[in-house]
Amino acid sequence: MINTIVQLSETPVGVPKPSDFKLATAEVANLQNDEVLCQIMYLSLDPYMRSQISGLHISGSVLPGTMMNGETVARVIDSKSDEFKKGDIVRGFGGWQQYAVLPAKALTKLPADASSYSAYLSALGSTGLTAYAALILKGAPKQGDTVVIPAATGGVGSTAAQLAKIYGCKVIGIAGGEEKCRLAIEKLGYDACIDRKNENVAEKLKEHCPDGVDIYLDLVGGETLNIVSTQLAIGARVILCGIMSEVNKTERSGGPMPAMWIKSRATVYGFVVYDFEGQRAEFIKECQAYIDDKRLMLFEEITTGIENAPDAFCRLMNGKNIGKVIVKVSE
Repeated sequence: MINTIVQLSETPVGVPKPSDFKLATAEVANLQNDEVLCQIMYLSLDPYMRSQISGLHISGSVLPGTMMNGETVARVIDSKSDEFKKGDIVRGFGGWQQYAVLPAKALTKLPADASSYSAYLSALGSTGLTAYAALILKGAPKQGDTVVIPAATGGVGSTAAQLAKIYGCKVIGIAGGEEKCRLAIEKLGYDACIDRKNENVAEKLKEHCPDGVDIYLDLVGGETLNIVSTQLAIGARVILCGIMSEVNKTERSGGPMPAMWIKSRATVYGFVVYDFEGQRAEFIKECQAYIDDKRLMLFEEITTGIENAPDAFCRLMNGKNIGKVIVKVSE
């Protein structure tokens, strides 16, 4: 069986381009004991992959000539494991390819009757777990809290915003462009959304958050973190989840003055989603109920074809995506 694989062609400088990636083909390896052959159905594309390319991510590096990593939902087509049989649907890190041979211990079986398998890479996947654990478990939202979320219409931001509304919070988004701000309000329920490209973020924050920001779910770092840190409420919670504004840069910008956090008596938490794997079942149970009763919407941007993964990833790195970015590899 011939497999199509997406490899990193060369390490990009700045924002990645499709030409930084290449397609390769190879024979699928023979199964060994306790291994499973999976046909990839859906592939998750995420900002952390840019840090892997740069060799700066805790999960490891991707070098030129090697396959891009990524979380997947796949169908079992052969198995030498007692835990999985042909036809099972599984979640694991299958990477940017059509087929993956994976150890059984690295896979999780998904419900056979799931209404959406892409959801296990978006609102019910690691993206959703990031939003849930950061906002709910670490942010501890209370009725009436003001929550600010940059990258408002991205995968994590779109899920976190809906959860914040479910928990009775006022939710202010920050996004790039009029269209994203419109979608944030009309589709995701944000109370307001600041257009960082065309509005003064500091002034608009004062307008929309007159009593300060209670929870800041930081997904971007950089200057936005500095600005929001000057407008925190007493007892604010700042959850540092990502550095989207920094990942394409060779030099990092300076962080907020500690005085900003001290004067607001803020709790600042460095968030890594892998630390919350033990809460995944709790998270899925709660969020599945919200999906079932239509309070949590799947907000996904799906591209078809493994050969189109580089283009979709570059759109994400250019901030052109709307929702969680997923590649549909097969039916």
